[in-house]
Amino acid sequence: MASYEEELERLGSVIRTLTRIALFGKKVEVRGAENFVPRGPNILVGNHIGSFKDVALLFKVVPRPIFFTANRELFDVAEFQAVIRRHLERHFKEFGLTVNRLLGPFKSYFVHYISSRLGRIGTIPVDISPGRQKSESLALIENHLRAGRAVIALQGRGRLRRMYANPFIEPFRSGVAHIAHNLHVRAGLTVAVTPLAFLGTHRPMLLPARVKLNVGPPLYIQDYLGGNAREPVERFRQAMESRVRSLFFELLSD
Repeated sequence: MASYEEELERLGSVIRTLTRIALFGKKVEVRGAENFVPRGPNILVGNHIGSFKDVALLFKVVPRPIFFTANRELFDVAEFQAVIRRHLERHFKEFGLTVNRLLGPFKSYFVHYISSRLGRIGTIPVDISPGRQKSESLALIENHLRAGRAVIALQGRGRLRRMYANPFIEPFRSGVAHIAHNLHVRAGLTVAVTPLAFLGTHRPMLLPARVKLNVGPPLYIQDYLGGNAREPVERFRQAMESRVRSLFFELLSD
């Protein structure tokens, strides 16, 4: 059986084509590209406002194979179709259903193709419903990191959430901090956590826009140890969220 890396390489031309489609009409600007971690266990964590455009941007600019967490619905064809329909309705309002029908045959092929290959390239299914148990997903992420891979773990629902004070950045969950802490304590493994900030990827597909990515130097759980087991995890969670907010405001000041 081919490794995840071999599958990614085999599907490289397809991924590049899909990336170009997702980012069509978008001018990409990247700050801090020198901060990407070239090898070893790495989690890329940041705000998530552009659905698949965020992932496409990372596939375009990260200089190593990457593996990402994804909504569990994307692994089921019918649920994936519904996700796309909701996305189109959200962006195109009353024209969303019309756009959905016009894309019918292409969308059907796209959904079947992607859904059947997500697992083969090491994508990690995550149930994003509040309160759902995510231990299986966390274990899969840890397995990737033990193998020295880079995992994308963006924070949010892939769109602006106006219920929050800053709709571009949702409060961070503690999963990434738990993983970094567990691997350090139980396996002596140092995981570099790369903070990212996206701006502009929330703009609808096909419409011209500037999309920006700001990459910060990696953070390490070792710098936040002390106290009981919960304290370093919470300090690290807060540090990641704070750093991403700072990177985001740097983009606003451009």
